[in-house]
Amino acid sequence: MRAYELKRGHGKNLEGGKLREIVAEAFGSATADGDKIVVSYGAIGKLVTWTDGKNLFVDMTMKPGVPDDVATETIARNNRFLEAATGMNAKERNKKLQAKAKEGKL
Repeated sequence: MRAYELKRGHGKNLEGGKLREIVAEAFGSATADGDKIVVSYGAIGKLVTWTDGKNLFVDMTMKPGVPDDVATETIARNNRFLEAATGMNAKERNKKLQAKAKEGKL
């Protein structure tokens, strides 16, 4: 499981059914299991995501041995999902992660 910090003020954009809409937009259909959203797509066997308003939690299981084109499309869709859900692009998420590592909070 991985936790992604949300951009300041972005948590309200995930309230209600909005997180499910973001997941469905990125990966196709998504199902709700309580407050968690579950989806399967391409090289992702199962992705479970939820939020506490400050962080986005993602628990992902990958399928080994998928074709390269499927893996590439899955990575692109996952990055689009993370950007829409956290409010930060990959560079900004990496910067936050490195700052946490320097502080010893990982």
